Amino acid sequence: MNYKIAATLALLGAASGVSAAPSAGQTYFEQNCASCHTADAAMGSRAGPPLFNVVGRKAGSAPGYNYTDALSKAGAAGKTWTRAELDVFLRDPTRGVPGTAMPIGIADAKARGAVIDYLAAQSGKSAAPKTAAAAGARAGAWTDDKPGDLHHITVDQLVAPFASESAGNGPKLAKRPDGALPAVPQGFKVSVLADTGKARYALRAPNGDIILADSGKGEVRILRLSADGAKVGTDSVFATDLSRPYGLALWPAANPTYLYVANANSVVRFPYAAGDLKAKGKPETIVEKIVDGLGNHITRSLAFSQDGKTLFVSVGSATNVGEGIGATPPQPLAQWEAAHGLGGAWNQETDRATVLAFDPDGKNRRNYANGLRNCVGMFVHPDTGDLYCSVNERDELGDNLPPDYVTRVKRGGFYGWPWYYLGTHEDPRLKGVRPDLKDKITVPDTLIQAHSAPLGMTVYHAPAGAKHAFPKEYDGDIFLALHGSWNRGIRTGYKVVRVMMKNGAPTGQYQDFMTGMVLSDRDVWGRPAAVTVAADGALLVVDDGGGVVWRIVPSK
Repeated sequence: MNYKIAATLALLGAASGVSAAPSAGQTYFEQNCASCHTADAAMGSRAGPPLFNVVGRKAGSAPGYNYTDALSKAGAAGKTWTRAELDVFLRDPTRGVPGTAMPIGIADAKARGAVIDYLAAQSGKSAAPKTAAAAGARAGAWTDDKPGDLHHITVDQLVAPFASESAGNGPKLAKRPDGALPAVPQGFKVSVLADTGKARYALRAPNGDIILADSGKGEVRILRLSADGAKVGTDSVFATDLSRPYGLALWPAANPTYLYVANANSVVRFPYAAGDLKAKGKPETIVEKIVDGLGNHITRSLAFSQDGKTLFVSVGSATNVGEGIGATPPQPLAQWEAAHGLGGAWNQETDRATVLAFDPDGKNRRNYANGLRNCVGMFVHPDTGDLYCSVNERDELGDNLPPDYVTRVKRGGFYGWPWYYLGTHEDPRLKGVRPDLKDKITVPDTLIQAHSAPLGMTVYHAPAGAKHAFPKEYDGDIFLALHGSWNRGIRTGYKVVRVMMKNGAPTGQYQDFMTGMVLSDRDVWGRPAAVTVAADGALLVVDDGGGVVWRIVPSK
């Protein structure tokens, strides 16, 4: 629950002697909508437009928000958000307003009605006044990006919480200008490999096929590349009717017999052999339920340990910072942590912001590590066997706090969320709740500019015989897709970076590799979401904003 809402409810309850329980609509909103929207006038906007005063408001008219052309045109044509219009839109957004960026509706009529009731009650409010940007606000700004730039953010450089206002600055997706290409380092060239729509994750099969997960369409596709690797020969739908699929994994690695797919709240596997273009059978559900309730952050990543005996599943948090979970777990703390791991949160955050481990058949569920607010990119390093996560840190503490990060994840480790960030820095919104954890926090390896939104990543190793292998100095480094900011006054991210490694460990530095997809502080034409290495050594970048896969190869 939003901290300010929770505090207000608590005060009201204390004053009246009666517990002020949230309505069903508020509960649904906070658990399923609040990562992108706020209904609290004091909080401004988030990745999506603010929804206080939405009932009776003209479509596409919230001040300061970068709407899609579809919603702007709907407002210009006279569409107003009445209860009836909201009911139609929320049932199926892309049908209600074709071209909207709103990805998910509310299919259940009762839940939809409850949310509309809640939003209707949030009327007659004025947005909080804007404050001036703090000094240093341009640090990490898109205007300074260029291939080759090195970055090294350290814990001692952190600013204070609320040093700048919490921005609501989601991007407006624009058409890529004619002839425009991303910028890559000298000695490389970039081209469009394929049009892929909203695909968000990619995995290379042993035979060189590229397997894509499309969460919006609920499908997995397979691209078979041409002999020269420069274009797609076959684009086949492998499986459909999945529930917001994201993470993919093949098992066993060398000669797979299964393709594992992470749905929003389950893990399934399909019979698979290298070269298959369509599923040979129905999916087998091996993890029926990952968590109670979806909440926010629904992308689940998958990875197998080097020996193939452990399946890792990452689970993002249900809230921004867990303000509403309460000060104590439902069991004595020692008993709770024995079952859920060091730093395991509770209530709606139970088994969230974590990495879970299973046997390959989905049995023997156990906790592996906690405090990783949203580990979206996850892999097992092919050389060291270390588990890695790229983590989206919390929002609403200011433009430059806290940094996102890439880190090795150790078994039993605790990385801070929700009570701390980057070591002993306590989140002021949860001050004093878990002092016992202060000296038990693992500091992550490589810090990334705050609000960059790191997603998919991969270790660069050119396959044997690759015709387009990168220069030797890139071997073993990590390529990471930064999807881009919304909670920052001046945009950052929207690029691919190279996480520098030495002797199999991160150095703390990262380097801009592919940039140039931002047009202004409002408009962007690309959002890198995932990366993988093709059989010919090319680096492939899945861009779900531009709807393409980019192919990067050495120019000589």
